[in-house]
Amino acid sequence: MDLTHDAPTWWIRPGLEAVDGRLTLAGEDAETLARKHGTPLFVHEMAFIESQVRGVREALRRTGMPVRVRFALKSQRQPEIMALVRGLGAPGTADAIGVDVCSPGEVAWALEHGWRADELSYTGTNASDADFRAILEHPEIQLNVDLPSQLERLGRLAPGRKIGLRVNPRVGAARPYVPAGYGDEETVRFGQYAGDVPTKFGFYPEQLDRALEIAARRDLTINCVHFHLCHQTLTDDLPKLDYALAETGKMIRHLLDAGCPIEEINTGGGLGEPLREGDAPLDLDAWAATLQRGLGEFAARGITIATEPGEFFFGQAGTLLAEVVTVEDRLGTTFVGVNAGWNIAALRFVWGEWIDCVSAVDPLAPRPQRVCIAGHINEAPDLFAEDYPFPPVAEGDIVALLNVGSYCQAVTSEHCLRPPAKAVFLNAEA
Repeated sequence: MDLTHDAPTWWIRPGLEAVDGRLTLAGEDAETLARKHGTPLFVHEMAFIESQVRGVREALRRTGMPVRVRFALKSQRQPEIMALVRGLGAPGTADAIGVDVCSPGEVAWALEHGWRADELSYTGTNASDADFRAILEHPEIQLNVDLPSQLERLGRLAPGRKIGLRVNPRVGAARPYVPAGYGDEETVRFGQYAGDVPTKFGFYPEQLDRALEIAARRDLTINCVHFHLCHQTLTDDLPKLDYALAETGKMIRHLLDAGCPIEEINTGGGLGEPLREGDAPLDLDAWAATLQRGLGEFAARGITIATEPGEFFFGQAGTLLAEVVTVEDRLGTTFVGVNAGWNIAALRFVWGEWIDCVSAVDPLAPRPQRVCIAGHINEAPDLFAEDYPFPPVAEGDIVALLNVGSYCQAVTSEHCLRPPAKAVFLNAEA
């Protein structure tokens, strides 16, 4: 039986292409970049990032709602990329892109890299007194709180302050994950932002009255509602988002009816990107129209509708180039070992996300074998893919891990004292 698979082609787009049998990134040859700069090497397409940010901003503007766009700093904090985003709009202007932060360290990092405190929205979890004290040094920050105990803590530390509530309607629009084998239909269940299992995030509907009681007792003014309903949400998931927004709308109305002067509704992030064959890019206008259906009544009252993507802005723009250092048969399974590991590309290991891999030379070659792609961390689970169709490769070849421009560098560790990967930032137009 012929088990040969065609190479995946979902990833091909302007700026990430197969040209004359070579993988190119923003018009530059991937193998040449790897040989020049060394591996492992993150390659970021800056023009693609700009296109993604502008796409979200313009889609929201076309709804006619008052809108605000931020980016999640936890997803990408490379200074070169932050400078690009900062340059898309001067502070205080309608074009300015704000920052979503979730720790005192992220507050400091954003301020150090050119943002004003009033451009920051803090939404964290399980914050300590020390965390809150550090954030409260900047009263202009929109500070959102996600649990009753946290609201009590903040009220004790800063009575009289404006605060936001992170709410959890118990429904969301997150996509299921396929964790390991190629074509495996079994999905994994893990911590969610909002769904039908308990999470550590947000006030549930029956806790809103308690939140109002705490706020009144601590002289806090609830001026923002924050929620996070999505993760890797694509166009096919928008009906689920419609329903989740309708449930969230009930919570917003409850707060408004109680007299809360809501100024902003923050929809969080979680916009999806193609990850594997069969995925289609998110229709941004359809997503924005979904927000308008669910939140338009509040926008009509002058309430700003905000969003704060991370992975959508940066994920597809980043590729990790690595060298094949081992090709060996192990009890009938071919292991392809590369000089990169979970310490620098943690998407699969932390979030269960799929990562496709292509060769820098002949990236569209047929895939006649199934392999295990293994990293260089001295731990058994350091495997990027198992039972994965792949073309023949030799030691010394360059391969590319796709869609790794977000979160990977932000969660890089020095496990096994492996150093972080180098990075280059390509400015060719997408």
